[in-house]
Amino acid sequence: MQYRTMPKNGDQLSILGFGCMRLPKKGSKIDEPRATAQVRGAIDQGVNYIDTAMPYHGGQSEPFLGRALANGYRQKIKLATKLPHWDVRQTEDMDRFLNLQLKNLQTDTIDYYLIHQLGLADWERLQKIGVVDFLGRARQAGKIVNIGFSFHSGFDDFTAIITSYDWDFCQIQYNYLDQQHQAGTRGLKFAAQKGLGVIVMEPLRGGNLAKPLPPEIQAIFDEADVKRTPAEWSLRWVWNHPEVICVLSGMNEETHIAENLRIAGEAEADALTDRELGLIDRAEKKFREIIKVGCTGCRYCLPCPAGVNIPECFDAYNAEIWGNKAEGLFRYMFMVGRPLGDQEPGFASRCIACGECEEKCPQNLPIRKDLKAVAARFEGLKLKLLMKLMKTIMFFKRRKNLKKADSLDS
Repeated sequence: MQYRTMPKNGDQLSILGFGCMRLPKKGSKIDEPRATAQVRGAIDQGVNYIDTAMPYHGGQSEPFLGRALANGYRQKIKLATKLPHWDVRQTEDMDRFLNLQLKNLQTDTIDYYLIHQLGLADWERLQKIGVVDFLGRARQAGKIVNIGFSFHSGFDDFTAIITSYDWDFCQIQYNYLDQQHQAGTRGLKFAAQKGLGVIVMEPLRGGNLAKPLPPEIQAIFDEADVKRTPAEWSLRWVWNHPEVICVLSGMNEETHIAENLRIAGEAEADALTDRELGLIDRAEKKFREIIKVGCTGCRYCLPCPAGVNIPECFDAYNAEIWGNKAEGLFRYMFMVGRPLGDQEPGFASRCIACGECEEKCPQNLPIRKDLKAVAARFEGLKLKLLMKLMKTIMFFKRRKNLKKADSLDS
C-alpha cells in the first residue's frame, strides 16, 4: 500500500480508501459477516481511510461499521462520515445528528467529517442557521477532527464554497470521463492550491469504467505496451494526479478488492507515460463520439435563464450507454431533481428554447433538441411518483433519526 500526506495535518492516508456505500448484501440487508471480513481484510493490507454516511444502505452502513471496527480496528484507521444537511432545520439538529452518528459508529471522535453533497445554496442556508459555530464547537469538544465537504455541482460553486471557509479537505467525483464535469480538473487543482486535501469518489463512475468496454474503446487500450484491465486504467489515471490524496472505491467483491489493493501498491503519481496518457485521452474522446449527446461537461452553457441543469441532464441521458436504463433515471432524479438539497430542480422540461446555450456551446450541440429528448426519456408520471416517494422516505427517515438522537438524552 502507498500513502500520501494530507496537507494541513500531515496524516498519512492510504491512496485507496474503502467506501461503504455499496457493501455486499443478503436480500435488503448488509451481508454482515462477508462485509466485515472485507473491511477488516482491507485494513489488514494497509487501507486506513474508511468512508460512510448516514443514508448509505438505508441507514445500515454507520451501525454496521461501528460493529465491524471493533476489536481494535477503529484504532487502525481514519474514519469519515457526513452530515445529512438536507435534514437540518436548525442548529440543534446538527448536534443531534452528530451525536447519533457517534453512537452508530461506536466512537468518540470522527476523524474526517464532511457536509454531504454540499451545493452553494445549501452552504448559504447552513451558514444562516449556525453551521460554522456548530463545526467549531464540535471540533473544540473533540467530536470531530478534520472538516470538509463532498461535492456534486459546478466549478464556480466549488470555488465559492472553498473560499468562504477554512476547510481541511474536500471530496469530489473524478475520473477520466469527468475531467470537465462538476469540479473537474480545474477544481482538483484549485483545491490543492488552497491547501485542501482532495479525496476522490467515483473513480470508476459507479463501477461502469470497470466493465468490459465498447469494442472501439477497448481497441485503443489494446495498443498499449502494458496490458491492463479497464479498472486499472481508470484507477491509475486518477492516482497519476499528485493532488489526489485518497481514492474511494465502493468495493464489494473479493476479487475487486484484491485487484484494487494490488494497483494501490504500484500506482504512483506522474507515473503514466505520455503514450499511455495519450491512449486515455483518445479513449475519452471516443466515448464522447459514441454517447447520445457529445457534452463534455464544460458548463459554458450555464447559467441557463430557465434554470435547466444542462450538463447533468445530458450526463444522466448518456449514462444509458452502459446498458442500464435505471442508472440514467437514478442520476436524473438525484443530480437534476436534487431531492436532497436546497437547489431548484434543473429538469430539461424547464427549457424555454431561447437558444442562449447553443450560442455558447463550444461543441455546437443542438441543445434545445437534445433537451426535448431528455425530457421525453425521463419525465412523466414515473419520475413524479419517484420524487414524491423519495421525499416521503426522507421525511420519515428524518423523524426516525431525530427520535433516535433525542433518546440519547433520555
